[in-house]
Amino acid sequence: MPVTIEAESTLTDRYQTTVPETVRRALRLGKRDKIHYTIRPDGEVVLSRAVSDEQMADPALDVFLSFLARDITEHPERLRTLDAGLVQRVRSLVGDVEIDLDAPLSADDE
Repeated sequence: MPVTIEAESTLTDRYQTTVPETVRRALRLGKRDKIHYTIRPDGEVVLSRAVSDEQMADPALDVFLSFLARDITEHPERLRTLDAGLVQRVRSLVGDVEIDLDAPLSADDE
């Protein structure tokens, strides 16, 4: 059975607190790191280490995009316009689907 470790801290008059050492170690927090708070419907609050944009990056996608950028730069003659048949095929696949390019990609982004 996993052991539950509990810790507590006190709020100052300015609503600040010190994150207890056990929590800092568990979350691998260092100075200037950010903390992410998730508030669940039942009122429970979960603290986790915030993930930076750099950590969120997809290494496979980054490599692929770098490859594309390099290939386009080195071989611009390989670029082709989209064939009208391909454009029509894509339109037939998406039908009347409306796309909001400003909408969040997932419920977590709301």
